[in-house]
Amino acid sequence: MKKTILITGATDGIGLVTAKLLAKQGHDLLIHGRSNSKLDDVAAQLSTIPNHGKISRFVADLSDLNAVVSLAKQVSESLEQLDVLINNAGVFKVPQTITAAGYDVRFTVNTVAPYLLTLKLSDVLHEQSRVVSLASAAQAPVEVDALLGKSTLDDMPAYAQSKLALIMWNNALATRAPEGSPVYIAVNPGSLLASKMVKQGFGVAGNDLEIGAKVLAKMALDESVAEHSGEYFDNDAGHFSPPHIAGTSSQNIDAVMAAIDVLTEQYL
Repeated sequence: MKKTILITGATDGIGLVTAKLLAKQGHDLLIHGRSNSKLDDVAAQLSTIPNHGKISRFVADLSDLNAVVSLAKQVSESLEQLDVLINNAGVFKVPQTITAAGYDVRFTVNTVAPYLLTLKLSDVLHEQSRVVSLASAAQAPVEVDALLGKSTLDDMPAYAQSKLALIMWNNALATRAPEGSPVYIAVNPGSLLASKMVKQGFGVAGNDLEIGAKVLAKMALDESVAEHSGEYFDNDAGHFSPPHIAGTSSQNIDAVMAAIDVLTEQYL
């Protein structure tokens, strides 16, 4: 069955390969990126794929939460319902680690923006929808002060903490969700895949990106996944499993959610 699917960060890496895979299956795609020219190029590539569905383009800088709100509004106004949201966009090493609002860009893009986008799209998401959010095998206990912009972190700690924080809000949304809410899945697409992020961060070519694209498509579309709302799928292990132990503590989850609520309350 044809689905309507939004993919953030669809102009390169796993997001681009996932978009191509889903286009081959005939789904209607909403592709997001930070650059109009890159989106034009990707849309042109997708348009050459036999059986592709409708392709729509959306530009937003996810380090700016006002832009996240605007993106959600544009998406919501463009359709009646959204079947799948793939929160793929993420950052690791960046020239400027602090946003204009004074927060860590890794936490903003990797944790807070996808959370805010998910909530702002609630009007078009439905009970059968999937929210698939890109986590990582790199996970570390979350320093709430760093999440709130009160302290600074180096690249790897910030990245690993931002990804565990994402897993934690994925769990919290599913646990606290009212009846009729989407299925929420966090997924590690596979370690050291051949993305620009891996090349910049680790200086290695990496493994085939299709490993990650295939698991994202599976989490988005496979009916058997629906029973795992709020869980974390580790593609290195090949199954759903607990994340870093610090992400399973209800006390830690409550603290992280309280911080995320502080960061997003003015936008909700």
